Amino acid sequence: MKLYRPATVTVGVLFVLLGGLTRLAAPDQVYGEDNRAIVHGTIGETLTYGGSQVTVTRMKFVKSLRARESDEDVVESNGIFVAIEYDTVRGTPDPPSNDATLVADGGSVYAPVAQVIADGFDFAEPGFGKTGALVFEVNPADLSGLTLKVRTIRFFTVLAEDLAVDLGVPDETIAQQHIDKADAEYVLPKSVTRVAE
Repeated sequence: MKLYRPATVTVGVLFVLLGGLTRLAAPDQVYGEDNRAIVHGTIGETLTYGGSQVTVTRMKFVKSLRARESDEDVVESNGIFVAIEYDTVRGTPDPPSNDATLVADGGSVYAPVAQVIADGFDFAEPGFGKTGALVFEVNPADLSGLTLKVRTIRFFTVLAEDLAVDLGVPDETIAQQHIDKADAEYVLPKSVTRVAE
């Protein structure tokens, strides 16, 4: 009778465990149900997110941006920038890690620009609120139905909660009006932490 080495058995057990975790991470493969719940909202509406609160407070179309008022470097766009300012209030549980994108009805998906560094909502300590901003460089020809989507990054949880915030651009005519009135420059606002109300 041939015995297997302990290392071989350990590797086999790890593969079985990883296969089980993969099935838990995507239960639609097991139960036929989606494993992501999406909370929908609009600008100015406070949304619950992982035991915390998120509010998109303002959206602006701008032609260029600077990281700080004192910076001489101005970043110009080949299209146009969309700046989204937000306010978060952290609850007791740790808020989930997240990635933000802008999605248009035409299928375009935009990631935050590298100069901003942030790629999702930032939270302060429990009981505190924090302001921040995300900036996206977008194609002016594809902005109809512009929606901010925030995808929760979770590894071992069956259900993940995502956000979808309608930015009030129902068609290309409204988008063009925003572009025509775009500010020449946007200075990234300094993040402010405060005691939550």
